[in-house]
Amino acid sequence: MNKNKEKKSFKVPHTFVIIFGILVLITILTWIIPGGEYDRVVNSSGRTVVDADSFKYIASNPQGLLDLLMAPLKGFVEKADVAAFILVVGGTFGIIQQTGAINAGILKVVKRFKGREILIIPIVICIFSLGGAVIGMAEETIPFAAIFVPLALGLGYDSITGMAMVFVGATVGFSSAMLNPFTVGIAKGIAEMPMKAGMGYRTVVWLIFTAVAAVYLMLYAKKVRNNPESSIMFEEDEKRRQELHLTTEEEEKEITLRQKLVLVALFLSMGLIVFGVLRYEWYINEIAGIFIGLGIIAGILNKMSANDIAENFITGAKDLAGAAMIVGLASGIVILCNEAHIMDTILYGLSRIIEPLPHLLSGYVMLIVQSVINFFVGSGTGQAALTIPIMVPLGELVDISREATILIYQFGNGFTDLIIPTSGTLIATLGITKIPFAKWGKWILKFLILIFILQLLFITPALLFPGLLS
Repeated sequence: MNKNKEKKSFKVPHTFVIIFGILVLITILTWIIPGGEYDRVVNSSGRTVVDADSFKYIASNPQGLLDLLMAPLKGFVEKADVAAFILVVGGTFGIIQQTGAINAGILKVVKRFKGREILIIPIVICIFSLGGAVIGMAEETIPFAAIFVPLALGLGYDSITGMAMVFVGATVGFSSAMLNPFTVGIAKGIAEMPMKAGMGYRTVVWLIFTAVAAVYLMLYAKKVRNNPESSIMFEEDEKRRQELHLTTEEEEKEITLRQKLVLVALFLSMGLIVFGVLRYEWYINEIAGIFIGLGIIAGILNKMSANDIAENFITGAKDLAGAAMIVGLASGIVILCNEAHIMDTILYGLSRIIEPLPHLLSGYVMLIVQSVINFFVGSGTGQAALTIPIMVPLGELVDISREATILIYQFGNGFTDLIIPTSGTLIATLGITKIPFAKWGKWILKFLILIFILQLLFITPALLFPGLLS
């Protein structure tokens, strides 16, 4: 009896509870942190950035109880496109799941790769890491996680392995990128540095980070395959395998022509999305439109009636309603900071910590500062416009080159997206893969520590030998 009580008292809070607790904390801080702001100016590239020397304290706007309770709704409005995207993807996969096409396809892949399952992990990680590094893939990877989680389960791994292949792969690539237009490109434009500067060093950094991520996940996946109960998602995954009919009996069934056509439609849609992102800079709205069309086509190919298509869509969307709500809830954190006028004050306070420190230590603290700021400003573009005009001159005061400052910025802007609840991509991906935030956080923590050590190791030569990034 006592043991049960003890277990109950240590139960990890629900994601809603965790994020709402952060909202409460931020609300309290709005009464403590003074208001402040930087002036915004348009630079030579036509981009609006902060004026590093313009900070001034202004009247604060402490947030009350009603502001706290309204923040989730305002956050939901702010992130309506992401929330709606989650529902659309969920609805479409609800239709596709009903056709049995994905399950049948997964079982065929399992059969084809029997004895070589582990090879899928480095291949997928490298593909998504390259996408993150070259074209800045982030939100675009969300629907892919819905495909790779069932695949990982079919291969004998767990849902965390499936999600990590896509999400960790893309995030590692995005964060250690050599060409990412949304971080490296914009930061270099603001800092007035040539795009080719530091390309060689960044490419080496990207290769090593990607290799470490692949090896780490392969070792974990091998452990789970040998001992399924070692997975933090063991109970949930056992239920999901039964729901997906990923059993040895199902392996003997032949995939039908209609299922093959649904899979063809799915892969053509994925290809069209990649093409649209690369050629026409498609984003969430266009990708959501493709998924709506895919759902309709999949239903027609499976001879569903219009009512069946609608009902399956609603069922799939209903399963992800909680994830869509979490996106809005997390966005409320930033809403509270902005409406209280404390965001710039936080940035100013953090930047002042760096100024009196010695050269090498300044670079390390700058990384921590950028990581903290990423909690409040999740957009790579937004964070570059906010921090680069301040961090570049601040870095030069302590002999940190502009290229080293940009490298630190891209590390701080990206890697913490693996765990912070204000990352819309993380929350959306967790929702689609049905992995609780607390369990993901527990699993990713060791990897984050390893990655942080690697960040320090790569920043150090960049600080000591600026020529490496020339």
